[in-house]
Amino acid sequence: MSKHTLSVMVENEPGVLSRVAGLFSGRGFNIYSLNVAPTLEKGVSLMTIVAEGDDAIVEQIVKQLRKLVPTVKVKDLTELNSVDREMVLIKVNAEDSKRAEILRIVDIFRCKVVDVSVDELTIEVTGDQGKIGALVNLLTRFGIKEVARTGNVAMQRSMQIDL
Repeated sequence: MSKHTLSVMVENEPGVLSRVAGLFSGRGFNIYSLNVAPTLEKGVSLMTIVAEGDDAIVEQIVKQLRKLVPTVKVKDLTELNSVDREMVLIKVNAEDSKRAEILRIVDIFRCKVVDVSVDELTIEVTGDQGKIGALVNLLTRFGIKEVARTGNVAMQRSMQIDL
């Protein structure tokens, strides 16, 4: 079982999300994260779906997605050279004695503090799974109170020429 990242461009119409999710659940394939947002093209949205499963099942799902009427384009970015990011908000305990250390970690990871209270900081981090996992591991010892994640967004890299 491996993670697969699918980029699915669809027409905006009622029930599209339900039908796409149904393809996955109908084959016992769990969606790890799902992100949907409009594109520059009016009436079209881009879904980034990360799921864990067997290569053969993913191939079948991609074929089925291409057959759905509202689907414009499907790409499996798993084997392609691509960029993926996730944005996470983390609310962490930040007592006076620990605040400076937390702020150093925030600086090292190039995060932003987006909310401050007497005893908490809310941190915004954008990055890949490795960066986010490392930050969460470091902040755990201070006491993480809450986490909100967007799910991955991904895009195939532009063609690069080797010199």
